[in-house]
Amino acid sequence: MSNEQHPDQQSMHWNDMYLLGYTPIDEVHEEFVGLVGRMQTAADAELADLLAEFTRHCEAHFEMENRWMRETDFPPRDCHIDEHAAVLASVHEVGAMFAKGELGADVVRDLVEHLADWFPKHADQLDSALAHWMSKNRLGGKPVVLRRGLQLR
Repeated sequence: MSNEQHPDQQSMHWNDMYLLGYTPIDEVHEEFVGLVGRMQTAADAELADLLAEFTRHCEAHFEMENRWMRETDFPPRDCHIDEHAAVLASVHEVGAMFAKGELGADVVRDLVEHLADWFPKHADQLDSALAHWMSKNRLGGKPVVLRRGLQLR
């Protein structure tokens, strides 16, 4: 394993476009985005620790959302829970193989890039519906999202 650093790598950063309007989801998503961004630019020697931290984050993050979906009978919960399980299985598999030296940092970086590509779609398509559902069920209304930097027509 090399100590190669990736400072020129484009990294994922939190911005208002990721806001869904349900604070508990927005907070955990900000942490997710931050961890992905850190992994994208980390030195190879830092990847094992960051991937372990990210794995713990995903376990807690997905379990929280899964629990909410079950507790509130969120209608499309099965496909959402299945998607969480598939992502977590990939993260666990790559992490275990990387820890044993069975694959290199390049595979971890490939996983991280897939996560950076996957997350915005997942948040927009599945988590936005969950945020709306949770706001309605827990707060009695629809989520309100204020975004900075949008051009008005």
